[in-house]
Amino acid sequence: MAARVQRLSQSMLKTLRDAPADAETINHALLVRAGYVRRSAAGIWSWLPLGKQVLDNVARVVREEMDAIGGQEVLLPALLPKEPYEVTGRYEEYGDLLFKLKDRKGADYVLGPTHEEIFTQLVQDQCTSYKDLPVTLYQIQTKYRDEARPRAGILRGREFTMKDSYSFDATDEGLAESYRLHREAYIKIFTRLGLDYRIVSAVSGAMGGSASEEFLAPAPAGEDTFADCPACGYAANTEAVSFALTPVEGAAHPGIEELDTPDTPTIETLAEHLKVPASATLKNLLVTIDGEIAAVGVPGDREVDLGKLSEALAPAEVELVTAEHFAQRPDLVRGYVGPQGMAGKAFRYLADPRVAPGTSWITGANKAGAHARNVVAGRDFEVDQYLDVVVVEPGDPCPNCGAGLNLDRAIEIGHIFQLGRKYADAFGLEVLGREGKPVRVTMGSYGVGVSRAVAALAEQTADEQGLCWPREIAPADVHVVAAGKAVQTELALSIADRLGAAGVRVLADDRAGVSPGVKFTDAELIGVPTILIVGRGAAEGRVELKDRRTGEREDLTVDEAIARLTEQLG
Repeated sequence: MAARVQRLSQSMLKTLRDAPADAETINHALLVRAGYVRRSAAGIWSWLPLGKQVLDNVARVVREEMDAIGGQEVLLPALLPKEPYEVTGRYEEYGDLLFKLKDRKGADYVLGPTHEEIFTQLVQDQCTSYKDLPVTLYQIQTKYRDEARPRAGILRGREFTMKDSYSFDATDEGLAESYRLHREAYIKIFTRLGLDYRIVSAVSGAMGGSASEEFLAPAPAGEDTFADCPACGYAANTEAVSFALTPVEGAAHPGIEELDTPDTPTIETLAEHLKVPASATLKNLLVTIDGEIAAVGVPGDREVDLGKLSEALAPAEVELVTAEHFAQRPDLVRGYVGPQGMAGKAFRYLADPRVAPGTSWITGANKAGAHARNVVAGRDFEVDQYLDVVVVEPGDPCPNCGAGLNLDRAIEIGHIFQLGRKYADAFGLEVLGREGKPVRVTMGSYGVGVSRAVAALAEQTADEQGLCWPREIAPADVHVVAAGKAVQTELALSIADRLGAAGVRVLADDRAGVSPGVKFTDAELIGVPTILIVGRGAAEGRVELKDRRTGEREDLTVDEAIARLTEQLG
């Protein structure tokens, strides 16, 4: 089948010598410079011809693998009534991330961030018997989130393209099989796209549900941090890394000793004053949970991960205490709070598992300028709830084998969830079972960031010269460069047409009045995997093939080059 030949002389393409002043990441700088995207507003991007082709190629791969596991494609609206999201509580849970608007009659709507509620209602309308299940539905559609600080080009926008699919099963065993099929499909998708990725354990967040895994593409521009164990292969988003609660048995500790510690309201000043390591101290972070004050205890050398804390306590709202809270509660002495005599009385006390029963600490004495030594968990205070809430650090023990963990940055490109019956319960989604009785349906939710995958590929594969696309998603297979005048241009277009007729996708640079140097630079910047140069050897019928990734060059006759490319790509 003949393939498209794109002539740059007839294309809307404007490359830039310099990156935008606000570009902080590779994908932002190069996608703009190479003419793939243009910024329309903060977090909102226009996809130009070459960019749209790359985006469509990613969507094609996703679509093919979803169809292969029996997925059925639909297209639901992006403008949605708020009521379904109120039913599940996500209208409030999403908070400011949710785009909310009113129509001219005052009715409330949202721009869909994900579509669990709407798919649940659709299946409730269409499926009435267990014979109608299992069913997997998916869409590739624009999603919306009101990011406070859109950044990193198309990585963190307020409008983005996503594939979201949803499985509906009558049994838990069926859900497990649907989850397995999606997991295997995702492995095929990201392998075909040419991405370097990791599958890691994750938390479910506002999606809800139990089992959850993320597909992460390692890249310095990534906003996720994941931990992996070089010894056993364990991998997880740091928000999902756990630490075992191990009580210290049989240790004898002296009684509490009050210490005079003036002007030591911070861990740093306390450790310096007492000449002890920060790890010997107990940090007590005061927060409010739905307006009620609570304390979170962690070792003094560790930081509380507020994201993990909020995740663990969701849907409750967690905020740091303010000066106003201290003014209202004189029993809470800022910089000198300790759990002894206070936990369970003055505040609810949460703690990291490292603050295990039997561990001894130096902590605030609940009076200005004073701390207490030998404060023992389980003897001098009780923990109301243990939560994994510290920021994970390199070298922390692997939950599986105890070896030190490595940390790396990554871009989330996919996420799969076993939602269970959260949404089915909310909407009463049932079908008639085999025994003639109603059966509550169980669900899975599975997302692929289509536009994010484009950004991740740009981040992972680019070099100093520009983009370097894997062939599967590149806007063309071959970039033909006419490096000269009429003779070279005529031969270049002839080669392009012959390749196109043989099924090879071609981008032909036949622009008049553009120097060979600019054309070569643009070819490197645009990133098509193979570059065919029609230059000085044109009169003798010779051309040069260049591999964009490796830089390897080969001098061939026109017929040899066409035969080689047709065999490889046609």
